[in-house]
Amino acid sequence: MDALPTESETKDVVLLTRPDCHLCQEARDVVERVTASLGLGWAEQSVVGAPDLLERFAEELPVLLINGVQRDFWVIDEARLRKLLGG
Repeated sequence: MDALPTESETKDVVLLTRPDCHLCQEARDVVERVTASLGLGWAEQSVVGAPDLLERFAEELPVLLINGVQRDFWVIDEARLRKLLGG
């Protein structure tokens, strides 16, 4: 039986986006491609309806959070993301 990943191995990947954002679509494609190749899940969260996130990140969207820490914004670099996720 395969062991479950430990807490240190688990990556919480969240992409903050907004509607009608071409950079968000490009970032979504990169995150999907990298996480799928590493067997990881990820979540997308729109800042619409989340005033605290909109205020904090409005000028930086899309924003990539890994384990709650902002790791990238605007253009998500595929090689950097892969390295951050241990791939």
